[in-house]
Amino acid sequence: MNFEFKKQAEALGDAMVEAFHIFALFAIGLTIIWSAVAEYITIIQAGHPSLKDILLLFIYLELLAMVGIYFRTKKLPVVFLIYVALTALTRVLTVDIKTMETMHLLAVSGAILILAIAAMILSFGKPRWLRKDATEEKI
Repeated sequence: MNFEFKKQAEALGDAMVEAFHIFALFAIGLTIIWSAVAEYITIIQAGHPSLKDILLLFIYLELLAMVGIYFRTKKLPVVFLIYVALTALTRVLTVDIKTMETMHLLAVSGAILILAIAAMILSFGKPRWLRKDATEEKI
């Protein structure tokens, strides 16, 4: 009887975690959409978009894509987080380049380079690592 209670409690806990997971994903997705719509309304009121506005909309799009992928696959590819960071740093560089001090410019440029290399390593290395994992599972 104790074992059956434990199985039921674990099943209830799993269901509660899954329900919270789905609720949180919807809340995050709706918040991203809300933010993007608010930004778009601001752009419309200004009468024209600027480059920083367009890049911000790309960040919202990437975040929403991350939520969608996570919702469908229950996995969050790290490379998507890197893409968001790359876009955000590129936006900072593009918008503030005229007012940046040399060290700040070098720091942001270096961070972009490091993130780009990390994205490249993850993109090219993933098939190799997946083959290795698949081989280990068969053994």
